[in-house]
Order: sequence, then structure tokens, then C-alpha cells
Amino acid sequence: AALTHPLSVLAQGAEEIVIGGSIPMTGVFAFAGVGINAGIQDYVKIVNDAGGIKGRKVKYVPEDTGYKVDVSVATFKKITSQNKVNVYYGDSTGFAKTINPELDRNGNILMAGASFASELNDPKKYPHQFLVGPDYTEMFGILLKHIAKEKPGAKVAFVYSDSEFGRDPIEKSEAAAKALGLSVPIKIMTPAGSVDVSTEVIKLRRAAPDYTIFHGYILAPIPEFITQGKQQGMTSKWMGTFWTMDSSTVMKMGPDGDGFMGVMPFRYYYDTEKAPMLEKIRAMRPEYQSTAYIQGFLAAMLFLESAKRTLDAGKPLTGANLKAALNTLKDFDTGGLIGVPITITGNSIPVGRVYRADMKAQKMVAASDWIKL
Repeated sequence: AALTHPLSVLAQGAEEIVIGGSIPMTGVFAFAGVGINAGIQDYVKIVNDAGGIKGRKVKYVPEDTGYKVDVSVATFKKITSQNKVNVYYGDSTGFAKTINPELDRNGNILMAGASFASELNDPKKYPHQFLVGPDYTEMFGILLKHIAKEKPGAKVAFVYSDSEFGRDPIEKSEAAAKALGLSVPIKIMTPAGSVDVSTEVIKLRRAAPDYTIFHGYILAPIPEFITQGKQQGMTSKWMGTFWTMDSSTVMKMGPDGDGFMGVMPFRYYYDTEKAPMLEKIRAMRPEYQSTAYIQGFLAAMLFLESAKRTLDAGKPLTGANLKAALNTLKDFDTGGLIGVPITITGNSIPVGRVYRADMKAQKMVAASDWIKL
């Protein structure tokens, strides 16, 4: 017993850092979940291959949730009861809001996830959570800033889904547009998966916007709007937000999607500008990786940077300490995943860039510099 004792003390001193995950590997959001999961796995592998965090190995414990809030809550309870979880990746806004009281009670977990809901960007209400990018209102802010610079006084239409996701940024973004000297002549709300949009397209054409921003959809009904709008002689530029902007999604729009623009907080897998972390990713995975992959990878990087800074300060890994450590990130280099150094003062990373679809090259190309809010 005396001989084994020092080993157990050693083991306690070098506890693993555990990342739990409610990951939607099946269901409507599987395209994102599969990428997110691979991104977290790969960053954990990079860290562990380099010796871990201050001698501690990182363990990643994911489970599939099918993108269902009740399953995700059950998954969280299961993973946290079987492991001493330090950081957790959540699959949705619904889960983030539902689990928040539990995070506050638990006190030992920092959480981020697939959601960019503006409501979560509130350190008072959500002290143990953060967003891996700008919130939806900030995404609109980045697009509107780009529009105001490109065409001062432009008319901007908002087209969004009748869902919490869709409605999220609309009200504040209308005010933001006006503050930038832009007008919003029309706002159109459609059912989330709507197919027949012919009456909405007629209304949109009458409003004659210079730009149309879509939000709260992945793909449908965006291509229908663009194709019919162009057939009816509309000259609007068309834009989207993060979950529409993966390369594979935009390329499905076909020839009419040429020139489609949107906001992206990260670099694309194939971007050619200098980015050492992208080079590592491309060496590990020679085939295209989605923007959801990059988001998962960056979430793991920020989780483990927070853990490293907390341990460097000689503090225990509590939710409050991890979040405080995250908020010490000032001009932090993500290895080029985000094209400018980032500073996280609250619950979001209010940075992004406008990219444009080049259908000939089958790629998204930069249409602006990096825009900070």
C-alpha cells in the first residue's frame, strides 16, 4: 500500500482535463455535428501529442444527441456524472438556455457550443458560457458595416425564418442599419423550411433592395428567392449568416448563387493566406473540412487555452476561473483560424469577414478585410 500511495497522489495531481460534448451526429444538424466532433478531436490530439496542458492529458467525451434538447440534457447529466468535466460543448441554443441553471449550480464547467444566439452574449445571465464567434446580431453588424462602406445609404431587406433562430437579430439590426445611414424598406418572415416563396419574392422585388440578408435558414428557401428574384429582374446583392456559409452549402445554390456573400468568423479550409493552424489541419485531413469543423477546433483551442491560463495562475479549474481566464485573451493569435488577433472581453468574439461565392472556382473568396465591432 505504501508503494502505491505516491502514485495515487501523482495521479490526483495530474488529473485529466475533460471536454464533454453534446454533439448532434445524427438528425437535422448532423452535417455540422460530424464536423464539430472531428474538429474537437483533432485539436485534442494536437495538444496531447505535444504533452498535454501542464502535464495533464486531455480527454474528450462526446455523445450523439440527434439535436434534441431533452436528449442533450440527459447526455450532459450522464457525462458529468461519470467524468469530472471541466469544459463542455453544447449543440444548440435551446440546450444552452435549459442547462444554464445547472451550470451555475455545478460551478466547475465552462461551456460553449454551436449557438451564436444574441441572448447568450450576456455575462451576467450566462456567466459560464461563451460563443465561438460573433452573436447573430453582431454578424448582421459586420454585414451592415460592410454594406455602409460599399454603398452608403443602401436599402437592405431582411428575410428570416419564423423561429427563435430567425427572429434573433432582426429588431436590433434594424436599429443598427439606421444608425449606419442605411434603410430597411422590407422585412419578410417565412416558415423555416418553406419552399413556395413566389408571393414573398414579388413583395421583395417591389421594395427593390440593394442588398438582401437571409437569416435563420441553412439553405432552403434561399436559392428559390435568388433564382426567382433574378428572373424578375432584381439587382439585389444576396447575403447570409454563419450556418448558410459553409462552402458545400453555398455551392449547392448553383450558377444563380454566384456572388452570394455572407459573414464568416473563421478562415475557410482552403484559404491561401498564411495560417499555421490551417496548415496543421490540412496535413491531418487532406480533404476539405467544413466551417463547423473549424468552429469545433477553435472551441477546443479556447477551452484549453483557458484551462492552461487558469493552471498557470495556480488556480483550480472552476467555471468562474476558466471564464475569467478566457476573458484575459487580448490580441490572442488563433494560428490564423481567425485572420486577426482576438480579444474576448465578454461572451463573444465580435470579429468576421465578408466572403463571396466564386462558382467558377467553386470556392468562397474574401470580399472584405476582417471587420471588428
